[in-house]
Amino acid sequence: MIAVGSVLLWLPFSTAPGERTGFLTALFTATTSVCVTGLVVVETAAHWSLFGKIVILVLIQLGGIGIISVSSAAIFALRRRMSLNDRVLLMQSFNLSRLSGLTHFLRRVLRGVFSIELIGAVLYSIAFIPRYGALNGVWYAVFTSISAFCNAGIDILGADSLMSFSSDPLVLVTTMLLIVTGGLGYAVWFDIWEKVKLAIEKKRSLVFAVHRLNEHSKLVLALSVILLFGGAVLELIFEFSNPATLGEMSFGNKILNALFQSVTFRTAGFAAISQKALTEPSVLLGCVLMFIGGSPVGTAGGVKTVTLYIVLKNTVSYILNRHDTVIFNRKVPSRLIREATAIALVSLMVAIVFTALLMLTNGTTLNDSAYEVISAICTVGLSRDLTPSLNTFGRLLIIVSMYLGRIGPISLALFFRTRSEAKNVVRDADGKFIVG
Repeated sequence: MIAVGSVLLWLPFSTAPGERTGFLTALFTATTSVCVTGLVVVETAAHWSLFGKIVILVLIQLGGIGIISVSSAAIFALRRRMSLNDRVLLMQSFNLSRLSGLTHFLRRVLRGVFSIELIGAVLYSIAFIPRYGALNGVWYAVFTSISAFCNAGIDILGADSLMSFSSDPLVLVTTMLLIVTGGLGYAVWFDIWEKVKLAIEKKRSLVFAVHRLNEHSKLVLALSVILLFGGAVLELIFEFSNPATLGEMSFGNKILNALFQSVTFRTAGFAAISQKALTEPSVLLGCVLMFIGGSPVGTAGGVKTVTLYIVLKNTVSYILNRHDTVIFNRKVPSRLIREATAIALVSLMVAIVFTALLMLTNGTTLNDSAYEVISAICTVGLSRDLTPSLNTFGRLLIIVSMYLGRIGPISLALFFRTRSEAKNVVRDADGKFIVG
């Protein structure tokens, strides 16, 4: 998909009149679109023609839904039978526990994605049509809705992202809802939907539905609420008096934009305030939230909320001298703990190495480099105005970061889960090592 997208964007009619596109720029843009990251080296609104923007939008949509989901949907559309290997791959990509019902699940995912994006486009149109006119307003609304839901962060509104809408609750709240919905994960959607329907049928309250959610959904929702509002409170504290970000806003707009910044840190990439002007504590907060990202089996990136929580919970269990790691009265399998630890540590190591390489080759500061690399690896798309100024090696480094970030968590999980079991036949004697 990246290769095809690069070639299409490299074609002369993909570029706006008066602009030129080198292959590296086309490759960078195709990668950031497919990997739903949002970092760009040229202004999307001004540099690309209508055809180029349509190519970018299609790449975002396909990348957001997922390569395996798209290929499986194509097989169904062509009325071909899926092989057993194809079904196992689809099952693993959705983190499902059984092969039955895959076709139904995939159709529900696609219907849900397009329905939510349509609702988002309608809400955006209310704000965009009066400002840009009917035709442009609808086009901008559709593009922004798909980009927001897929957590891509690419827009065609201008060079300043959503900064001109920093006092518009409709645009910012719609964007936040799309980002959060896409980041929750498909399995959580359907679990919530089924439990709400059950509560309605039994004429019970929403509390009844919440209590009957499975442990994964409860954990995802709890972590999302904590990170969203916790990040907003910290962002409000850090930027409250900063005249270049929240300082000159009314108190209500400060709360709205602090909340938006907390949401967009978690892999969205839209900016309603200047990222370059953020204080150093906010930059550190952003790096942490970007690294965590969204939740499993959704459109968000990062190492994922549940992954990091399992690592932290296992550490706490060890400190408290508990034999098992337990969440909501359910034991976390040791295999899952090992996978979560591997994903978190490998992602952290890649971020550190790539940050050092970017500083070494581009002469950038630690703040800007770490922010850029973590944003790329965790497919966020926020930048402290560094991306366009990167040299060739820096851009290639970010391309690799975005690619690794998009395939990393799933690929690493599959890698550690499907290793040959032959080496586990022989049990080695315990070694005498010292830690701590």
